[in-house]
Amino acid sequence: MISVGIDVSKEKSTVCIMKPYGEVVCSPFEVKHLEEDLGALGALLHRLDGEIKIVMEATGIYHLPILTFLHEKGYFISVVNPYAMKKYAKDYSIRGAKTDKLDSMMIANYGIDKWFRLQNYEGDEEIYVELKLLGRRYRHYMELHVKALQELTHILDYVMPGIKKMFKSWNEANGKDKLSDFVERFWHYDLITSMSLEEFTKKYLAWAEEKKYHRSKSKAEAVYELASSGISTLHSNTPSTKMLVQEAISVLRTVDSSLMHILTRMQILAKSLPEYLTVREMGGVGDVLAVKLIAEIGDVRKLHSAKALIAWAGIDPPPYESGKFTGSKRRITKRGSSTLRKIGYETMRALKSHPAPKDDAVYNYILKKEREGKSKKHAKIAGLNKFLRIYYARVMEVYQ
Repeated sequence: MISVGIDVSKEKSTVCIMKPYGEVVCSPFEVKHLEEDLGALGALLHRLDGEIKIVMEATGIYHLPILTFLHEKGYFISVVNPYAMKKYAKDYSIRGAKTDKLDSMMIANYGIDKWFRLQNYEGDEEIYVELKLLGRRYRHYMELHVKALQELTHILDYVMPGIKKMFKSWNEANGKDKLSDFVERFWHYDLITSMSLEEFTKKYLAWAEEKKYHRSKSKAEAVYELASSGISTLHSNTPSTKMLVQEAISVLRTVDSSLMHILTRMQILAKSLPEYLTVREMGGVGDVLAVKLIAEIGDVRKLHSAKALIAWAGIDPPPYESGKFTGSKRRITKRGSSTLRKIGYETMRALKSHPAPKDDAVYNYILKKEREGKSKKHAKIAGLNKFLRIYYARVMEVYQ
């Protein structure tokens, strides 16, 4: 039994090699994430006599270079959940001292103590790795989209208060943004009120036809009425007014363009997977949510059961019993992927907001929980729990 503990940090790691009963084979030493240093580490491990298990903590993306290198060499590697390692560290050191060298020794000792429970890392297929990376970048750009939309809304409150309620903003399904399209053409209420109602209506209908939106005369009249009664606090003749509106639109469109490029690539990859059509046919799942779900969940064949998928989402309420007492009001752990929880909740909202088949099990389960007195939010979380169980079962059937 030889446990190799690796404490990973950015661009370098600290390695400690240990045998049972605290016998240190190699004192902690640093290894840079370069081919030469990692090659020397591989040569050192090759000279060791005995079964080797390498243990490291998951650290975002920092552990990927050394993990990829050693995995390609065929070593047994266990990537440990940081929370599990944190709990182990509390019992390992009473004094609470922390250095890279001490951490590598602690991780190596963890490998000895948990030797028979360590799980070997199995590399993901490239398509799932790429999908997950794209999914995380998509979430990042979506946060930028929200900020850019807030900035546009802020400047519109000066020049066109209330206009945001009249038009929908960016639609990720088709990439259209009616709000920015409208305010790009009519960027101030003064431009609208300088025309008669008939003249504005004519121009609005022509704009809608050009942009391929619904030509609604009543919408034009409502916008004109809002412009006539609205109070702009930044005048149209101020030199910076048009510039600020146009720049806010430009930033928003740049972010939205990046989102569409990422989403298009995700759709191409997801549609090449066998489970895509199965996931797409599930209740509440559209073209966009299907891609997001597959990207975040990845290959379900790596999970031992549906319970593991639910735990990965962090919506598993742990049991609480003591003697004759059994806790009934339990909270979800939230120890898992916050991204998957968010996507799952979006799916449940879509399922409730759109007509669902009468025989949809998840939809009926949500209604049942609401009838039992659960809040709409708690009912959706319960529905997500059932949805993930069904997701796991159906996707596993595809691969059997």
